[in-house]
Amino acid sequence: MTERTKRLSRRNFLFAVGAGGAVTAGAMVANNAAKAQPAFDNDDDKRARRGYHASRHVNDYYRTARI
Repeated sequence: MTERTKRLSRRNFLFAVGAGGAVTAGAMVANNAAKAQPAFDNDDDKRARRGYHASRHVNDYYRTARI
């Protein structure tokens, strides 16, 4: 094999590894996004979640932001 053929072969291999990783990551994100969607919309749940709610992490932030 010539030097040029070796270089191209190595380059193609690295390209394939990178593309395969990107496709795998995209499939994982798409799979998680599909699971995050609720099975049905309930208007009562939407009304209960509407507006500002001081949750635990918000209260923790306020506590750490005090001077």
